[in-house]
Amino acid sequence: MSFLIKVEPSGRTFSTDGQETLLAAGIRQGIGLPYGCKDGACGSCKCRKISGTVVHGPHQSKALSDEEEAQGLVLTCCGVAHSDVVLESRQVTEAGGLPIKKMPVRVARMEKKSHDVMVLWLQLPANDPIQYRAGQYIEFLLRDGSRRSYSMANAPHTLLNPPPMVEFHIRHMPGGKFTDTVFSTLKEKDILRAEGPYGSFYLREDSDKPLILLASGTGFAPIKALIEHMQHKGIQRSATLYWGGRRPADLYLADWLQTQLPNMPQLRYVPVISNAEAEDHWTGRTGFVHQAVLQDHPDLSGFEVYVCGAPIVVESARRDYTALAALPAEAFFADSFTSEADKATS
Repeated sequence: MSFLIKVEPSGRTFSTDGQETLLAAGIRQGIGLPYGCKDGACGSCKCRKISGTVVHGPHQSKALSDEEEAQGLVLTCCGVAHSDVVLESRQVTEAGGLPIKKMPVRVARMEKKSHDVMVLWLQLPANDPIQYRAGQYIEFLLRDGSRRSYSMANAPHTLLNPPPMVEFHIRHMPGGKFTDTVFSTLKEKDILRAEGPYGSFYLREDSDKPLILLASGTGFAPIKALIEHMQHKGIQRSATLYWGGRRPADLYLADWLQTQLPNMPQLRYVPVISNAEAEDHWTGRTGFVHQAVLQDHPDLSGFEVYVCGAPIVVESARRDYTALAALPAEAFFADSFTSEADKATS
């Protein structure tokens, strides 16, 4: 049985077969609903149900609590329509989404940037490179059928320089099925399989509001792509980047950032360290990175905020900026770097 799904206030519509999730049906028909992990773990796809019946599959309570579900909120990544449904999602994107494709990628270069961060440059097929928006991610397809998601760290215009290369920042998760391989046996010229692009995290260019860019750890990867995109497009919106890590070495591309600042007078950089040791000789900002934003900007009502990194950082920022600093919910954009361990934890 087919059901009609309408998304307000855009008026966009699509259909479901009564078995697939709302998100899967939307992606299949080019409707750009917001999402992140696609596994009911991060809450990025949460939106309000105006009418209709939606039944949820397994998901984590931190992504959607019983109270939120009772209030009419749904997770489109694991919600299945059992009737015609009207949703409210102000972040729905324009028609004509970029095609999702599977492709082989070749390891062109590997560079260890800290004790647990590897930068990979992967060469795309020259005759059919992927199209993506700065901030999106791809999924690596592993031999056992599992998938691992990583954001592109370079803006798409850089693919015009042959050979087309995509950059990724991989943090080692000991015991991780993919990252153990990257840090042990992966070598140049190896072939991986990937699929994408995915994700609804990218710069909304129809606004002139000042930007807060917030990254924790390797959440800097899609933020780097956004910065390159802003440079390329000549976007002059005022932007402040807050990048947080436990130790200074966690800010593994701080030198790259410093070289960009003279060419981007509209960009300010605020590094924040939470667990500096005496040997670090750290004299900059300390504490939790999302709180540094509140200290500098107690009123975020006129901003757009883009957050990437650990789920706890994304969740804390979303909660505090809307509740304490008057940030409109529709002005918060996030990509929660949800690990397999996060997904397995209720």
